Amino acid sequence: MSEVRLVATDLDGTIVRSDGTISDRTARALRAAEAAGLVVVLVTGRPPRWMGGVVAATGHTGVAICANGALLYDLHTETVVAQRLLDPDQLRSIASRLRDAVPGLLFAVEYGMDFAHEPGYEHGWEIGVPQVRVGPPQAILDRPAAKLLARHPTLEPDELMADAVGILGATATVTHSSTRALLEISAYGVTKASALASLAESAGIAPAEAVAFGDMPNDLPMLAWAGRSVAVANAHPRVLASADEVAESNDADGVARVVERILASRRGAPPGATRPAWR
Repeated sequence: MSEVRLVATDLDGTIVRSDGTISDRTARALRAAEAAGLVVVLVTGRPPRWMGGVVAATGHTGVAICANGALLYDLHTETVVAQRLLDPDQLRSIASRLRDAVPGLLFAVEYGMDFAHEPGYEHGWEIGVPQVRVGPPQAILDRPAAKLLARHPTLEPDELMADAVGILGATATVTHSSTRALLEISAYGVTKASALASLAESAGIAPAEAVAFGDMPNDLPMLAWAGRSVAVANAHPRVLASADEVAESNDADGVARVVERILASRRGAPPGATRPAWR
């Protein structure tokens, strides 16, 4: 296998522990990887406004692919440096088609730094904005957004995902990263993998030189892209089945353990560029 030059890892359920924290060991491993010249990429469904705790825990280490690939966020400067968004016409069309086919769906819109939702939509996490827009679809699907969220109160997550993929086809990218029936919908072709591939190409890094870590089905394209794919032990069954190897769980510093082994194997290797040019 080629020498590793890029480390890409999901956050929640992968390096973020069950108590919502990132361990000191994991933070040290990521900082050491960047200091050794590896490109460190945190790849997540989170919006940039939820990255403050990660920045604090890791010490402004690496770059982040946020909103499942729609936003590229420089953790050194805490700024969005690239984006691929759904426009209002796309948002309205997707919401209309899904609601016609799957009664009971409720929608929310993730803009990156702001958030909006329909009345009755229950978000499972702290939204993190002082002023949340609440209104019917025609009122909140009015500007470009990183993700459209669709939640159903009773359907199983994988069932809802399969229905949505069949309905939308090649007009949008649909993922889910939760045990609840919550869809995350991005512009077509926007995935963690597509954003990671673009970033790696800009740094002159081939897939064979990348290792990727994940735990949920929305990590699968990223894991398939990387030359070496690692699932944490607590991962979704589909992720466990597809990965090249399985590391210890998120609560047992599985990612840190693998990164430490990678760094130990490349002692003496010359440092490389750690800040790829944005494009």
